[in-house]
Amino acid sequence: MKKQKGFSLIELLIVVAIILIIAAIAIPNLMRSRMAANESSAVGSVRTINTSMVAYAAAFPDTGYAATLVALGGAVGGCLPGTVATIAAACLIDPTLAAGAKSGYNFAAAGAAVGATVNNTYTVTAVPQGIGSTGNRGFYSDQSGVIRYSLNGAAPTTASSPLQ
Repeated sequence: MKKQKGFSLIELLIVVAIILIIAAIAIPNLMRSRMAANESSAVGSVRTINTSMVAYAAAFPDTGYAATLVALGGAVGGCLPGTVATIAAACLIDPTLAAGAKSGYNFAAAGAAVGATVNNTYTVTAVPQGIGSTGNRGFYSDQSGVIRYSLNGAAPTTASSPLQ
């Protein structure tokens, strides 16, 4: 009888089946981790926008808060060192965030003049691009600085629960 070297077909199928079982267990955990990272990034971006709105209002007191998200950032490549900030491009946030999409979330910010001639209020929203795949929670903030969330991914309101 001659000795054979190598693996039989049954042994290879068993190894492949074990690898598939391990992958089936690991992939959902990877997706949950990715969504948690996207949600953390969204909260950090909302905080950045809040801080930038205050800085914008201090830099341009005749305007108040920025009317749009683009006004906080500026065009891609337009905020080089030495660039002078303007009302339309304050260069306070990065161009990716100013474009309105980052880390699986869509962002919107708008300043408004309520009973005044300058923008004395603003709102910031962050909603997942794909509910259940890029994130589960939507986030909201305004001039109070409190970040609120909704569990269904929709844009929350002032009545939503605040983050702890």
